Amino acid sequence: MSSENELSEKRENFASPQVKVDTPLRMVETAFLASTGSLIWFINFYFPVLSPVLRMFFPIPIALIYLRWGNRAAWMASVVSGLLLLVLMGPIRSLLFVMPFGLMGVLLGAAWNRRVPWIVSISLGALLGTIGVFFRVWFLSILTGEDLWIYVINQVTDLIDWLFLKVGLLATPSVLFIQIGAIAFVIFNNFLYLFLVHLAAWLLLDRLGNPIPRPPQWVQVLMDYE
Repeated sequence: MSSENELSEKRENFASPQVKVDTPLRMVETAFLASTGSLIWFINFYFPVLSPVLRMFFPIPIALIYLRWGNRAAWMASVVSGLLLLVLMGPIRSLLFVMPFGLMGVLLGAAWNRRVPWIVSISLGALLGTIGVFFRVWFLSILTGEDLWIYVINQVTDLIDWLFLKVGLLATPSVLFIQIGAIAFVIFNNFLYLFLVHLAAWLLLDRLGNPIPRPPQWVQVLMDYE
């Protein structure tokens, strides 16, 4: 009897460690979706004609990783995407992807995983996107040696002058008004962008079996979604 116990103990000692079935799948999906996010950014850079469509999908692969495998896998996918772009396109464009789109994928994945309403996730994403715009302007201004915010101000000034002309106002907008208008324009642009990202994710991820929270009723009626 004792010899049989010793034999069973030896077998247990020499048994190969068991690996969880989902571990290889998590690694493969993380690598695949991280490379997908990098490829979308890569194609968008060299084929800017596709930019209006591709931009909506920048954060979605990383957000999908969060929905499927959680926080750690999403952060890993964001880092892997940045490293892959570092090799393909250099450190500058890699950094401009990670901030804000890599972080935005993690943020949206966390928000969608917690089933928060669209207005909350869009607002948080728009805030991060706005910070990303100012980071990009600051970073590129350092690299080029020029204040690129001036170009934004000039564009907003032309837009405000055109609006004043259309409504029949002869006043000249002040510098403070133009600065506030530029910031408001950046925030509005990011709100619109995040709404389109949510719309694309809603239509796409439903079909992949990882649905995000339902949109407001008026969006469902507008899209005639069943």
